[in-house]
Amino acid sequence: MDKVKAFGRELLESVLPALVIVLVVNVFVAQATRVEGQSMEPTLHNNERLIIEKLSYRFHEPHVGDIVVLKRSSGVGEPLIKRIVGTPGQTVEITDGKVFVDGVPLDEPYLDQATWGKMSPLTVPEEHLFVLGDNRRASNDSRSFGAISYQQVIGRAWVRYWPLGTVGSVVAE
Repeated sequence: MDKVKAFGRELLESVLPALVIVLVVNVFVAQATRVEGQSMEPTLHNNERLIIEKLSYRFHEPHVGDIVVLKRSSGVGEPLIKRIVGTPGQTVEITDGKVFVDGVPLDEPYLDQATWGKMSPLTVPEEHLFVLGDNRRASNDSRSFGAISYQQVIGRAWVRYWPLGTVGSVVAE
């Protein structure tokens, strides 16, 4: 019986702290996620695996160009992965196949196509972001659901770890 107690105690002393550490890291620091769909092509592809970090926006505001993972406003379904194109106070407009921020065309070297549609100027509200997928022809984004609140942001895409041939940073420079 003493061996069983010793084993149980050892298990609690080693496994429980490990589980607590994993839980704390997953909730507050970083977590893994999977890309679903083609809305971020050519930057990210269906079924790629990413690590998102959750700390940086505690120290600075989100930046145009950041790729973020966000909860759907309905709270139902898989998280979305999108690129920030407008931050609070900026005016976003889509015309002539381009995104304009505060009247200046956004430099988007990651795109391989024009931005379809037309959108009248919209000023991004405080504590909100305007997000678009990189595959502008196949993306459910702020053009359809409007600006997203900071509370919807789970974290910033940081590292792609699968498939192995694509391992590397996805942080905007």
